[in-house]
Amino acid sequence: MAYIRSRQHQKTVQIGTTLIALAAIAAPYSAHAQDKKAQEKTKTESALPEVSVQASAESPIKANVSSSHKMVKPLLETPQMVSVIKKELLQEQGAFNMMDALKNTPGITMQLGENGNTRAGDTFQMRGFASQGSVFVDGVRDLGSVTRDTFNVEQVEIIKGPAGADVGRGAASGYVNLASKMPTLEDATGANLVIGSASNKRVAADVNRKIGANSAIRLNVFKQASGVAGRDQVDNSAYGVAPALAIGLGDKARAYFYTQHIRQNNTPDGGVPTVGLKGFYNANAALTSAARVKSNNFYGNVNDAEKVEADMATAKFEYDLTPNTVLRNISRYGQSTIKRVMTGVNALTGSGAQTAWMVARTRQGLDQSNEIVANQTSLNSLFETGDWKHSLSVGVELMSERQINKTMAVPTGVVVPAANLYAPDANTVLPLPVRSGAFTDGQTKTAAIYVFDGIDITDLWQVNTGVRYERYSTETRLASLSTATTNPTLPVGTLVPANLDKNDHLLSWKLGSVYKVAKHGRVYGVGATSLTPPGSANFSLSTTAANVNSNRAEPQKTTNLELGTKWDLLNNALAFTAALYRTDNSNEIVQVDAVTNSFAQFGKRRVQGVELGVVGQINPDWQVTAGVATMKTKVLQGSTGNNAAGAASRWSPNLTATLWSSYKIDSAWTIGGGAQYTSEQKRVIDPAAILATQNMPTIAANWIANAVVSYQATRNVSLQLNLNNLTNKDYVATLNNSGARYTPGMPRTASLSANILF
Repeated sequence: MAYIRSRQHQKTVQIGTTLIALAAIAAPYSAHAQDKKAQEKTKTESALPEVSVQASAESPIKANVSSSHKMVKPLLETPQMVSVIKKELLQEQGAFNMMDALKNTPGITMQLGENGNTRAGDTFQMRGFASQGSVFVDGVRDLGSVTRDTFNVEQVEIIKGPAGADVGRGAASGYVNLASKMPTLEDATGANLVIGSASNKRVAADVNRKIGANSAIRLNVFKQASGVAGRDQVDNSAYGVAPALAIGLGDKARAYFYTQHIRQNNTPDGGVPTVGLKGFYNANAALTSAARVKSNNFYGNVNDAEKVEADMATAKFEYDLTPNTVLRNISRYGQSTIKRVMTGVNALTGSGAQTAWMVARTRQGLDQSNEIVANQTSLNSLFETGDWKHSLSVGVELMSERQINKTMAVPTGVVVPAANLYAPDANTVLPLPVRSGAFTDGQTKTAAIYVFDGIDITDLWQVNTGVRYERYSTETRLASLSTATTNPTLPVGTLVPANLDKNDHLLSWKLGSVYKVAKHGRVYGVGATSLTPPGSANFSLSTTAANVNSNRAEPQKTTNLELGTKWDLLNNALAFTAALYRTDNSNEIVQVDAVTNSFAQFGKRRVQGVELGVVGQINPDWQVTAGVATMKTKVLQGSTGNNAAGAASRWSPNLTATLWSSYKIDSAWTIGGGAQYTSEQKRVIDPAAILATQNMPTIAANWIANAVVSYQATRNVSLQLNLNNLTNKDYVATLNNSGARYTPGMPRTASLSANILF
């Protein structure tokens, strides 16, 4: 592998044999707080040097610390399941977006959408709960339903279990943090060129330059254009630019200024009818026994389009008040816009000759803008009180988040032509969704304070605590179109304005204990909470009692208990983790009386299981990352249907597993491969449902295998071949909530990349 690696007082460039990792960061942090032995080893270094989340010579894919200053201990001593996916691993796998990165950890599933609507961007569940609203960049919440490229990402951190104390509202099952690449004190340039199946073409570059004794600049860029393997008409193109400036590297006072700009121009995919798939059912017997449609069929229009613009600007300052105390501040402004017109499929017509069967199409439009302004100030300090040794982090966070959605719809009375079920025509003229006048404008303002403390009670016992108190205020301005049901006294289609608000406070905590059973072995227990108030995901409140965003609803509360062990093995080159977890979510809204259509908040569900993980090197030539997780979900208190006691949670497989391993054969050749397994996922979760008469009650289990071969052609150039879905497995990747549409899994694909460092 070829990659740039840096430390606060040292710079090195190392060349290996499998891939190029185009950059490293010097994410400022207290390494003393993470590992006191490092302070004792080198007197010339500060007691609070920057944590370098770079690949080490001993274990390129194993991380020892998180980039978050709220995690005051090394990962070995952090009482929580934390997975860190480093850029070196992503490069070896030929993975270039966040969703591909998440495939390296078990317990995560991807989603398509609800009934007639298709979600786009990064949409996923973690440990049974929707988590797309819990994505952060350098510890600051990231907004918008966008697909996140990893061209400017040093590592992807997945923190599992309720994390309200860490990040505030939501985070019922954890969160994902993307650590950005930062300038380093070295001169290096990297490039990555890729060609592959489905006309995939990608180029990326990473340029770092030292511009003074203590300053540096860095520029990361990429451009990509590709089709989607196995799908007609669907394509994606994007480019990104991320410049950064660092001043005072190695000094007491440090400043970082960086921005990121992404543009995407895609043809979105509305999915394929599920007719003919195993599990398909329709009251029309002819449809139930009908042949499957081709998985590459495109049911949209050639003019379907999605345009995304996402920009953020960040200023980060750090100052070492003493050798043991550092003050930080990070300020960010971010905005994104998403404009989309796409086509979904719905009801089937199965009469007459099969060649004349039709499927209804729905036109979907999205006009969304997001804005965030955030400021975080924190203090990290090491000190002692008697025999107790503290690693303290305290901070204040101020944030304003806003999302505007302008409702798009086909004009009333305009008919959307159906598509031929087996021979859809993408050139059929379809009406465009237009702005209906309805809109939702939601804003949440948050002020929070937090305290984390890792306390060494003795040489063997540690206590890890955290608490966060926040005040939030959500305001929603909206206008909806009246119907005969909602506003019987008004003409249908009349705009009805409303102003809703919700103000409250949230108190979240975590409390863990760690016991040192061996020099490199720990056992731990931890309890943690998080709270999800109405409007948490998109700041949109509702007057509907059955809606989780009702402005009269109380926050849902999630509590997690976890018992686990962590070990650094083989001279700290290999990390092993194991944990038992139980997560209870209470205060869910359930229907009390179907006749009066009344609702109450007494619902409770449980997710519990076991998770195992290993990452690092077995020997200097053999590296591996693997994980397996079980997940059992059950409604403990509910009413009927999907919320009945005993019901499971959708899209929550009982077993998931992931594996990737590579082996360096000699100084030039490296081979590797891996697989992901997902057991059956339930769509129909009502325990009283008769599955024989339910359409697509499940997504079948599947195994997907991948492989890589790389060749170090010269000291600075390596070639890499990636093969995905080696067995050309035919499978359902995602299914919508009604079971009418699915996204086919990607067939066998190949990509060839050239990785260059000079």
